[in-house]
Amino acid sequence: MTADATPALVEDKQRTADGPRVRKSSAYPRYLAGKLAGAAVSLLAVLVTSFFLFRLIPGDPVKTMTGGRQVSAEQLAFYREEFGLDLPLWRQFTDYCGKALTGDFGTSYQFRAPVVDKITEALPNTLLLTGTAFVLYTALGIFLGTRSAWRHGRLGDRLNTGLALTLYSIPSFWLGLLLIIVLSVGVGPLPGMFPTGGMESGGEQGFAYVLDVAHHLVLPVVTLVAVEYGQTLLVTRSALLDEMGSDYLTTARAKGLRDDLVRRRHAVPNALLPTVTLIFINLGRTVAGVILVETVFSWPGLGGLFYQALSVPDLPLVQGLFFVFAAAVILMNTLADLVYPLLDPRVAR
Repeated sequence: MTADATPALVEDKQRTADGPRVRKSSAYPRYLAGKLAGAAVSLLAVLVTSFFLFRLIPGDPVKTMTGGRQVSAEQLAFYREEFGLDLPLWRQFTDYCGKALTGDFGTSYQFRAPVVDKITEALPNTLLLTGTAFVLYTALGIFLGTRSAWRHGRLGDRLNTGLALTLYSIPSFWLGLLLIIVLSVGVGPLPGMFPTGGMESGGEQGFAYVLDVAHHLVLPVVTLVAVEYGQTLLVTRSALLDEMGSDYLTTARAKGLRDDLVRRRHAVPNALLPTVTLIFINLGRTVAGVILVETVFSWPGLGGLFYQALSVPDLPLVQGLFFVFAAAVILMNTLADLVYPLLDPRVAR
């Protein structure tokens, strides 16, 4: 090889070495742009769906709001004009989309208040209930899932898995009603220990109010944790079982690391990708709340509000809540997709 060829070879190697770095550095922005574009399209689809879906519900919202009273045709026409129900469907759709893009979901038929105000009012109650349950069932599911996988096939694993599958298959409203009968009303010699519903007894202030809310919170949180923790347990267990036969775990044990350290420092972090997806999905659902559980326990959150709006039907309120529920899940899924490359760079390639 001549001396003249050496610089060219070095330059070619440099280009080869620089090429993957350029592609690697530009991979994440392209991945990010694709995920954000997909989320924007999904939000627009939800906006359109929320308008047409609930107009398939039978019934006249104006007649429902009158409560069966005798109302003249002129009054009915006045209400329809006030709420824009006399306009052609295409006009209602364009008005709805134009206002929704600015954050205005209209005025509730039954509450005569802006939809955004009603959502803002009920949101903290939902976050208190579902947020508390989310933290508990996520921590419980990951802890029991890792222990079940590490002791695969033993009695504890079989008991944990069997109980998780059983509770996960139980309808949440049925379990909630059962808890109310047993622990609120009381059965036989067992007295009722918890309120049957609501968020507070009323009249309490300061620390007594906090204890009162916590007392009302116990049964709905227990219901949600019992039904939801099994999914996290099963996903964590399955992902960890896939990792347990990997060579790097055998190497870690060969180096003399304790079994507990091998599990915590090596196996669990590499098995968390599927669990991260589930955590973000459940985190998005905390905004939506659990409609049936909030309805059973008369919890004044977004789920209960959605049930009230659906019974009218209060179209602006139902549409606004549906969009908020779907948007929370979409945004959390998108955030999970954006976090993935930080946990595993191969995802963005």
